Amino acid sequence: MLTEDVRLGLLVGANTFRNPGLVANELTTIDHLSGGRAIAGLGGAWFELEHRAHGIDFGSGFGERLDWLDESVAALRALFAGEVVTSSGGGRYAFDELVLLPPPVQERLPIMIGGSGEKKTLRTVAAYADIWNAMGTPDFLRHKVEVLHRHCDDVGRDPAEIEFSAGCKPIIRDTTEDARRVWEAQMEHNRTPMSDVADDDTFWVGTPDEVAQLMIERKALGFHTFIAEMAAPYDDETLERWIGEVKPMVDAA
Repeated sequence: MLTEDVRLGLLVGANTFRNPGLVANELTTIDHLSGGRAIAGLGGAWFELEHRAHGIDFGSGFGERLDWLDESVAALRALFAGEVVTSSGGGRYAFDELVLLPPPVQERLPIMIGGSGEKKTLRTVAAYADIWNAMGTPDFLRHKVEVLHRHCDDVGRDPAEIEFSAGCKPIIRDTTEDARRVWEAQMEHNRTPMSDVADDDTFWVGTPDEVAQLMIERKALGFHTFIAEMAAPYDDETLERWIGEVKPMVDAA
């Protein structure tokens, strides 16, 4: 309610937590409240402890949860388009002439799918997603882009219809050493051992030039949207420098 341009959604919501029909209704409400800025961010879910604590069915493994995700996203795509959805049987859900009323404000409410699984997740991205969010090194992402293109060929989809977004955890300071000190303090604040994150390539810890170079490498692969995960305590300096110093360098590249 206090913003005018920011798009609103989860990165990404666990598909297992809610019935897709309810998710469609909730997102449509957000879309109306925000004047058409909702994003349907969904993933297969991964945190078994959370599911067990809440008594939520975690499924038999990643494969089954990704099948549930595919079924769910197919239903959302149809519901957002004003179609009537009835399940064919044998799947996770049992929709019976489900209709979404009122429809979203957006003519095509965008679906974002996070993940890079080659057999199922990227196939679902190719079939239904408007935005794909992925993380990793340039070599890792280059291979995943190639796989996604093959899935797009299989389903008859132009990959250019999909917005590529790269996830990252930036920390920006005048020197790499200063940035690392901030990173280490953040991890201590959040009770995260540095040994658990030392090899995590999604932490972009460095100077504006260093972070810009990481973004430019991914921009060359087709990633033009970057989404930051910000650890507590909130880091105003990183966001201000990311927008004010790093973004102009990436835009000019």
